[in-house]
Amino acid sequence: MKNPFESREIWFLTGSQGLYGPETLDQVAQQSQQVASLLDDAASIPVKVVWKPVLTDRDAIRRTALEANADDACIGVVVWMHTFSPAKMWILGLDALRKPLLHLHTQANVELPWGTIDMDFMNLNQAAHGDREFAYMATRLGVSRTTVVGHASTDAVRDRVGRWARAATGWAELHQLKLARFGDNMRNVAVTEGDKTEAELRLGVSVNTWGIGDLVAAVDAVTEDAVDALVAEYDELYDVAPELRADGERHESLRYGARQELGLRSFLEEGGFGAFTTNFEDLGGLRQLPGLAVQRLMADGYGFGAEGDWKTAILVRLAKVMGHGLPGGASLMEDYTYELTPGKEKILGAHMLEVCPTLTTAKPSLEVHPLGIGDREDPVRLRFTADPGEAIVVSMSDMRERFRLVANVVDVVEPDAELPHLPVACAVWEPRPSFATSASCWLTAGGAHHTVMTTALTLEVFEDFAEIAQLELAVIDDDTTPRGFTNELRLGQVYYRMAQGL
Repeated sequence: MKNPFESREIWFLTGSQGLYGPETLDQVAQQSQQVASLLDDAASIPVKVVWKPVLTDRDAIRRTALEANADDACIGVVVWMHTFSPAKMWILGLDALRKPLLHLHTQANVELPWGTIDMDFMNLNQAAHGDREFAYMATRLGVSRTTVVGHASTDAVRDRVGRWARAATGWAELHQLKLARFGDNMRNVAVTEGDKTEAELRLGVSVNTWGIGDLVAAVDAVTEDAVDALVAEYDELYDVAPELRADGERHESLRYGARQELGLRSFLEEGGFGAFTTNFEDLGGLRQLPGLAVQRLMADGYGFGAEGDWKTAILVRLAKVMGHGLPGGASLMEDYTYELTPGKEKILGAHMLEVCPTLTTAKPSLEVHPLGIGDREDPVRLRFTADPGEAIVVSMSDMRERFRLVANVVDVVEPDAELPHLPVACAVWEPRPSFATSASCWLTAGGAHHTVMTTALTLEVFEDFAEIAQLELAVIDDDTTPRGFTNELRLGQVYYRMAQGL
């Protein structure tokens, strides 16, 4: 996967005013550059932090906001009031700004020089009330933002800014994302449907359908030499079942799986797509439902949704981008079946074929098994169990006038016993705060059965993304109760409907 952060940056904006004179403003500029450098040097902030000249009047503020909007490299702005910056100067700029905003409430010094503090020091270091003036205006204007408090030299602050930067990068990525649907939605299924026009307006994603015949043509055009090379790569990376090896009776199934991967990859690359869907009810001339191909493309950063589920494909791509470079992975997931022994409740998640191998550090096995749907040849797939650890599962549902994200913090665990007859990759998890509370709240929220599972990201990143995107986010975690969760949904329904106006 191409590094999504390398060509992107956040701008560091510092507020002040001309009242203090050039000598003080020179100090402001110097110190604000130091704060910006503290952020730019942080390994946890994945994008470049670009310092901009100190802002002291409304025309410069508005012009900077418009420049940020117009610069594709700029994914957001960090704003700090070094001194007192009268907030009426910020009205036009805040109203014009369309990029994500982080308000950093900090100051240049860590410790107060108690024995030498004088009025010169006090006049220079006024962030304590300068930021309050700015925040008042942002709140009055209804400007969506993330607020981070603390000195920029601390890991807590820099890590927090880094998580916001990941969310802002995800938001920027969606506005460049093209999603190819091969076939339509699975017939008669409700939750995987949705308003694609509204998705492009609200999220920036272009979702369109391409004929399965176009994909078949790309698969058929793959050369034998290319298939040979990819099969050799499979032999190095995976534990290939004997029947799929060169001298095995089902080797041709593996070769066709490789052909599908190469054809699908070329189609996506040539069209500039970052996500896609398939549908086992619409396979046309494909001999297998793509399994191995989808798993490997997800591992390379592509978003994917099964049965035409473009909303989950968006979430998978979003999680891949926001989690790039972090330990763990992200995948399409589906709550499949339960362990309901009292005190041992768990969810077994899987899909027909398509779970991403980034969820494991173990070496997957490459196998072929029958698939009872799709009316095609038995497909090849990678088989493994997800590594234990904390994870988040997130779904997106179309609630008519808005999209709702539902997120559950979970703990991936080892299965209670071996799964020798399960022919697909899987994950087993214990949802927080408990199985019963998690399931009842998920059902109450209308959460989808397809999700993205990420073991790389924290809930905070999705909270930042939801704030940036102005999406409803219903969270199920350690603190959730059914009564409180239901009340939050009701309040959210009122808020998001009123926020859209008449």
